[in-house]
Amino acid sequence: MQGAHLLLSSVILALACSFASASDPDPVQDFCVALNDTKTGGLFVNGKFCKDPKLADAGDFFFSGLDKPGNTSNPVGSKVTPVAVNEIPGLNTLGISLARIDFLPYGLNPPHTHPRATEILVVVEGTLEVGFVTSNQQDGSNKLFTKILNKGDVFVFPVGLIHFQFNRGHYNALAFAGLSSQNPGVITIANAVFGSDPHINPDVLTKAFQVDKNIIDYLQKQFWSDNS
Repeated sequence: MQGAHLLLSSVILALACSFASASDPDPVQDFCVALNDTKTGGLFVNGKFCKDPKLADAGDFFFSGLDKPGNTSNPVGSKVTPVAVNEIPGLNTLGISLARIDFLPYGLNPPHTHPRATEILVVVEGTLEVGFVTSNQQDGSNKLFTKILNKGDVFVFPVGLIHFQFNRGHYNALAFAGLSSQNPGVITIANAVFGSDPHINPDVLTKAFQVDKNIIDYLQKQFWSDNS
């Protein structure tokens, strides 16, 4: 009986460890530079074909341009410039990426999630209000963790949780973010809910948000035009 308990405990521990370590897999070679041209063959890893390592060069691990501000002339007044596997092929299998985020005065990086990455953000210029919301607590609530960040301050957004950054100042702001995935993905909540293709049934959203259907129709038209 004791042996059975020991075996069961070992299985549960093994499963727990496997879930706890769920992230981009560790590479088993020095690098696996991603190929955009699949005709050349190669090993398929993490959604990308790998270049023959003998053909790799320094350009596969290089990106230039993060010194230049992104174009913030949009309705939210912010611009994210990603540096992930699509920008640096050598990031493939390395489980890390970067982003530059520019903000106009009172610009917003809207509530969003990264389904595959934790984010760590450092403010380079300006003052940002940042925050994330937890998943459902035991009492059914979703707790907000929020902070005002100034130049040199750092904040962490746990993987998968809804978070945002808002420029509270009268001047432009700049931040850089590191993410624990070569391809973190992003789901911008308002765009996904109101701008999906095809639209979510308005009856679903009317019930979910407890508002008049005319409001849902209006929001779907706004986000649909932004994403078309």
